[in-house]
Amino acid sequence: MQDLVTHLTAVLSYTVAAITDRKAEAPPAGTWEDALGRWDGERMAVREALRRPADTPVRSPFPHGGPITVGDWTRRLAHEFAIHRLDAESALPAPSDTRYRPEFAEDGIDEFLAFLTPRRGKPSRAGVVQASTGTRKWTVLLHPDQPPTLGEGTPDLTLTGPADDVYRALWGRPNRAEKVGDATLLEPLAAP
Repeated sequence: MQDLVTHLTAVLSYTVAAITDRKAEAPPAGTWEDALGRWDGERMAVREALRRPADTPVRSPFPHGGPITVGDWTRRLAHEFAIHRLDAESALPAPSDTRYRPEFAEDGIDEFLAFLTPRRGKPSRAGVVQASTGTRKWTVLLHPDQPPTLGEGTPDLTLTGPADDVYRALWGRPNRAEKVGDATLLEPLAAP
């Protein structure tokens, strides 16, 4: 659990750094009490940083992609913490069966495929991945050495199911989404 708290503290630190244009500090290794203290400090700092208007432009920590706003960071944090909530719950002796509302999960799919994936890196192979929830559909085009983009194409892999399951599948968490085709095409999209 300390590793999860340390990771989320780092995410908060990078968020505050991007919004306030300061250098992010990697959380130092330490005791559980140190981790909780740092977590609490960064949590308060991010609350203050996110008070800025949603359309305020901020520095991007990502290697690719366009401009980023405070609103983008708010959305990024919502989904980062939702996914890691699942991780925390999976460590419980009797994990709960948390299911995210379709609207939230679809926003998370969109945030992952339209915002995060194109900004993170360039795949080494080509392919077309289509994710579908029944009410929404995303088609991701993978081109070697170029950031992934949304577009049109015949899918080499389809990922379908309830929004919550597709959301989890994209983040590499246990899910019941159906995968048809070349499942290795999820590797270039894999969550960090």
